[in-house]
Amino acid sequence: MANHASAAKRARQSVRRAQVNRTRLSRVRTFVKKVETAIAAGDKEAARAALKAAQPELDRAADKGVVAKNAVARKLSRLTARIKSI
Repeated sequence: MANHASAAKRARQSVRRAQVNRTRLSRVRTFVKKVETAIAAGDKEAARAALKAAQPELDRAADKGVVAKNAVARKLSRLTARIKSI
């Protein structure tokens, strides 16, 4: 438990930030799952549309520090390559 006011405040902020970050990460996973579902179905146009919707969400997560920038770049690159190979 926090022993002074500033530590208590940091603890409250930490809980709040963790909740926001968890929501953001969940949102990213949902968007990526939509792309992967379209790829698995073999629907190139749906996959492209899903990737176009997922890209800003992934970039936002990287900007906010929820996911590492290079991890996002790698994920987008791999998804794009999989869509091209359909």
